[in-house]
Amino acid sequence: MNIRISVKQYSKRGLAALGVLLALFLGLQLVDQALADDGHTAGLDGQKVVNIYDDHNPSRTIVTNSKTVRQALAAAEIEIDEQKDVVEPGLDTELVSTKYNLNIYRARPITVIDGQRRLRVVTARQTPTLIAEAVGVKLFKEDEVTIDNADNILQDGVDLLMKIDRATPVKLTAYGKTTVVRTQAETVAGLLAEKGLKVGKKDTLSVKPETKIKPNMIIKLWRNGKQVTTVEEDVDFPIEKIEDANRKVGYRKIKQQGEKGKRNVTYEIVMKDGVEVSRKEIASVTTKEPKKQVEVVGIKNNYSGSLNEWLLALRTCETHGNYKANTGNGYYGAYQFLPSTWNAIAKRTGRNDLVGILPHQANPADQDAMVIANANATSGLSTQHPGCYKKLGLSNKPPAQ
Repeated sequence: MNIRISVKQYSKRGLAALGVLLALFLGLQLVDQALADDGHTAGLDGQKVVNIYDDHNPSRTIVTNSKTVRQALAAAEIEIDEQKDVVEPGLDTELVSTKYNLNIYRARPITVIDGQRRLRVVTARQTPTLIAEAVGVKLFKEDEVTIDNADNILQDGVDLLMKIDRATPVKLTAYGKTTVVRTQAETVAGLLAEKGLKVGKKDTLSVKPETKIKPNMIIKLWRNGKQVTTVEEDVDFPIEKIEDANRKVGYRKIKQQGEKGKRNVTYEIVMKDGVEVSRKEIASVTTKEPKKQVEVVGIKNNYSGSLNEWLLALRTCETHGNYKANTGNGYYGAYQFLPSTWNAIAKRTGRNDLVGILPHQANPADQDAMVIANANATSGLSTQHPGCYKKLGLSNKPPAQ
C-alpha cells in the first residue's frame, strides 16, 4: 500500500497530531495482520479467523471463539447434511490455532455412465475413483474418465455426468510371465509401446504388430532358449488344530482365520518355438509371511457304548458287516484289511496261524481281534480307517472290554 502526503507548513502541534494518527493507522494494520496470520501469532482472547469455502455458496470469513469445526459452522449459521456432505477438516476437529480454512463439499447428483449402464448417486465425493466406489464400480488406472454437466437436461436433469471409457483387457504373456493388462491402444504395437515392451531381434511375437486390439485377446512375446522370469505366488498358510474333547467328532470352528503369504519366485525357463519345455526354480524370496489358521475340532466319541458296539459300527461302515467281503479291490474281510497289514499284525501278536491266509477267510472272532490289535498298535482309526472315523465319530482307540 502506497501513501503519499503533501505538506507545505505544519506547526509542532499539527505534526504531533499527525504522528498520533499515523501510529493508530499502522497499529490497526498490525492487528488485522495478526488476525489473518497463519497461526503464528496468538488470537485475541482465544479468537480464531475461520475462512469457509462452500462449493454451493459464497465464501465467508468469521472470527469466533468456537472450539470445534462443528461449533464454528453453527456460529456461522451454516447447515450441514452429515449423511451426505463432506467437511474438511472433520466436524469434530478441535480448533487450536488462530486461523483455519474449512472446505464444504455439498452432495450433488451424479450419473455414472459405464458402457450400457447408467448409475445414479447423490454424493459429495470429488475424485472419479471415490465416485465410482459410491456406485459400486471399480476403475482401473488405464480407464479414462470425464466429468461434465449433463448434455440432455430432459434425460439427466441437472446431474453431473461421469463417463467411463473402459480400457480393453488383454491376456499378455511376456517372456514366460502371464498377466491381464488393460489398454487404450488400438493395435498390438501401441499396446507394447504403452507397456514399455520392445520386440528384440531374437524375440517372437504371436500376432502381427498391426493387429487390432480385441477384448480378452491373447498376445505372447517370447525369446527362444533360456530366459529368467520372476513371478509372485501365494504361500499356503499352516493349520493348527486344537482338539476339544467336549465336542463331537465332525465339529470344526475356525478360531483364527489364516492368511496366505506371498513370495517372489525366479524361474529359469526354456522356450522352443514359443512353447515352454521346462521350468526350474532358481530363487525365492518371501515378501509376506503366511498367517497360521487355528481350528478347534471335536474328538468326542459319538458312541458311548461297549467294544462290541464299536466293532459293529466300524464293520457296518466298511462292508455292511460282511466278514466274507472280497470285492476285488485288494482289501478283504469285514474291516477291509490289506494282506500285508494283516500278516504284520498277526506276526506281532503271535498269531502265526493267521499269517498267509486272506483276512476274509478268517473267522469273525479272529477278524475282530485283529482290528483291535491293529488300532492299538498304530495311531488308531484316524489313520487306519479315516473315512469311518470321521463319518461316525468313533473313538480313535477301541473301548476297554
